[in-house]
Amino acid sequence: MNASRKIALVTGAGSGVGRRTATALLDDGWTVVLAGRRVEPLQALAAEAAARGQTAVAVPADVTDPDSVQALFDTIEREFGRLDLLFNNAGVNAPAVPMDELPLDKWFNVINTNVTGVFLCARAAFGLMRRQSPQGGRIINNGSISAHTPRPYTAPYTASKHAVTGLTKALALDGRAFNIVASQIDIGNALTELSERMTRGVLQANGTIAPEPMMDASHVANAVRHMASLPLDANVLTMTVMASAMPFVGRG
Repeated sequence: MNASRKIALVTGAGSGVGRRTATALLDDGWTVVLAGRRVEPLQALAAEAAARGQTAVAVPADVTDPDSVQALFDTIEREFGRLDLLFNNAGVNAPAVPMDELPLDKWFNVINTNVTGVFLCARAAFGLMRRQSPQGGRIINNGSISAHTPRPYTAPYTASKHAVTGLTKALALDGRAFNIVASQIDIGNALTELSERMTRGVLQANGTIAPEPMMDASHVANAVRHMASLPLDANVLTMTVMASAMPFVGRG
């Protein structure tokens, strides 16, 4: 695939997995639209890309706001005329407390970002990919190990990521008629600014606190770039990329 003329959108591109993946796609020759709520890190990444002779465009956006999402995709269609890849990456978590102690605003924030935000971006991408010529494109949703099994006191996040799995499968089915393919990458313990705390100890199912093995976030970026490199007649429907020894399979 000649990615030099391909347009990608990465949400949550200002930090962590989103930033690493956007950089990897830029290295592969994609033109990348960088979306997120904080404009400064987006602009910094776009400037770094420009210094390397790459093309990145920073577009501040809030995935929980339908008008903001529509403005983001209007910009993409106006500037580039098409979208070939959406990495639906933006997401948030909630405090790890018993659910009866969780403030309801924290629940709504997780659901609005991780479910409604993913839906709004997928919906807009689906529409653009359906209209454009040549028709089609790829949507990759950021799931989680939590799309399979919970950690203690993570009901909002776990519920949201299970919902993402359902949305991914629905997109994969509904997109067939329009050459739109959908994938999900389930990430376990990628080391980022937000996850670094896990190296110092995380609540386990047996009530103990234990540090957990981590992996470099570049492995996630490399997995996404592989999924993105496939022709649209091939798809990685789901992929789990995790620190090998993290407590997921077996009994810890």
